[in-house]
Amino acid sequence: MDTKTLFLFLEKLKERKQTPYQQSQAKKAVELYYSGIEKSENKSDAFKQGVCENDRSFDSNVEPWNIAIDSIKNEIELRHYSKKTLKAYTLWAAKLKYFTKNKLPEFLTPEDVKDFLTFLAVKKKVSASSQNQAFNGLLFFFRHVLKKEFGKIEGVVRAKRKPYIPVVLSRKEVDCVLQNLSYPYDLVVKLLYGCGLRLSECMKLRINNYNFDHGVLTVHDGKGKKDRTVPLPESICDDLKNQLNRVIRLHDTDLKNGYSGVFLPDRLEKKYKNAPKELIWQWFFPAKELTFVAETNEYRRYHLHETHVQKAIKRAVRKSKILKRASAHTFRHSFASHLLQANYDIRTIQELLGHSDVRTTMIYTHTIQSRTIKEAKSPLDL
Repeated sequence: MDTKTLFLFLEKLKERKQTPYQQSQAKKAVELYYSGIEKSENKSDAFKQGVCENDRSFDSNVEPWNIAIDSIKNEIELRHYSKKTLKAYTLWAAKLKYFTKNKLPEFLTPEDVKDFLTFLAVKKKVSASSQNQAFNGLLFFFRHVLKKEFGKIEGVVRAKRKPYIPVVLSRKEVDCVLQNLSYPYDLVVKLLYGCGLRLSECMKLRINNYNFDHGVLTVHDGKGKKDRTVPLPESICDDLKNQLNRVIRLHDTDLKNGYSGVFLPDRLEKKYKNAPKELIWQWFFPAKELTFVAETNEYRRYHLHETHVQKAIKRAVRKSKILKRASAHTFRHSFASHLLQANYDIRTIQELLGHSDVRTTMIYTHTIQSRTIKEAKSPLDL
């Protein structure tokens, strides 16, 4: 691009009311791009191999936000955080990018975050939990990606936190929903209610999580990467063993068909190469179809998807004519509240739910009137 053409290009940007900073960035990008083309004519082989120095310079200057967001992914994977955390944190970083009108990450300040959080509360009227999630995500972004001290954020307009009382179903309502669920969703709900599981925890259960001899279920890598054990409901042990036999038959069929096993967490598969095909690592609620992995040209088994369970529960609640807004998480709320109604100790329920702070468990005291110490047992067996 010659000087005259570049001048006309910049004049066009002025007409569109681009800021001087945006104009300078555009000018720099165009110059880098065309200098790269000129060098590529003399170094075509190097360019084809992707080692052109000018090309790398162009990428790093024109798309710094892409690099920053990729860095969030790397930092989260390094700490083995969940995919939901990755999705949330990258989303808030992207929203901050648009709020600051593509301000370069290196020039971001805590004041930008303060203005953004206030915007969320005042203009967008987000909930207090969403505002807190945004704060935590951007705090992580500043500390681990930008390598900046976040400092104190004062004067932020906070979204109002409303008193929250969880929706709780009666035992009769739980049974009514179960009657309108078919296999395997009825068994999933029995575990959600009978063991107080989160839906994601239930879907990720494997064969090795069950100990039928001792009547306990071990939940690995729950929220916050914490492990805990809960009692297995005696009333559904036969159903659980029947499900185990179904998984064993499916596993045998998969092995005969030459499948490559199940998906394993983190780097476990690289440490134990045969683990994906071992019975103990199979999903307790496997997906109906195998998943094709294009990168390795193989078929793998994933677990039952959460959305399938959520839709089944929604249909069952609708058929049951229950006048409450019930979801998969409602059965976990009902688990805790029914134990409190049966006079179980709040600390015991805290451990069964996997809460780090007893204050989180205390929200269930709003649904009952009294509580005393008693040996832990599943509410499905009461």
